Amino acid sequence: MNKNRPEDSPGIKPGKASPLQKKEVVRKKENMQIIGRKDKADFPEFGFENIEVKIDTGAYSSSLHCHRIEEVEISGKKLLKFRLLDPYHPEYEARDFYAKKYDIKRVKSSTGESETRYFIETTVVLFGEQITTGFTLTDREAMKTPVLLGRKLLRQRFLVDVTKKNLSLKKKIKSTSY
Repeated sequence: MNKNRPEDSPGIKPGKASPLQKKEVVRKKENMQIIGRKDKADFPEFGFENIEVKIDTGAYSSSLHCHRIEEVEISGKKLLKFRLLDPYHPEYEARDFYAKKYDIKRVKSSTGESETRYFIETTVVLFGEQITTGFTLTDREAMKTPVLLGRKLLRQRFLVDVTKKNLSLKKKIKSTSY
């Protein structure tokens, strides 16, 4: 029996975390920010503040509501052109946005069907922290919130408490009221 391997140590079963490893995971969770089921976030690259977001642990990636999404060529360069939000949204500006860097990805939609979507990286601000992450661009007009934040953004940053709402917004208001 080799005592240098954890699985050969007395009291440690193969594939199980040792008590020290479990303690380390707990410490990491204690340092993670609690986020509720809904919140408001800023998107500085687009000039939007306090946009409603839904936290969705069932979704792998995050998505932004867009329309008029198309690839265009300007001065010999391929760009992705899109409009964020809808005309009925209070922050809507009927403004075209352009992404130089974008990709096309296959994702499983909320209905379980596979879709092809454009994918961009942008910055979202939650709890005063700027987070650069990827978003798929999709028509979320039928949905109640224009932005969905998925597991890829949440992982290693946030613990979700579904009984809470607007924790980031409350922290932002509190920090600006001094």
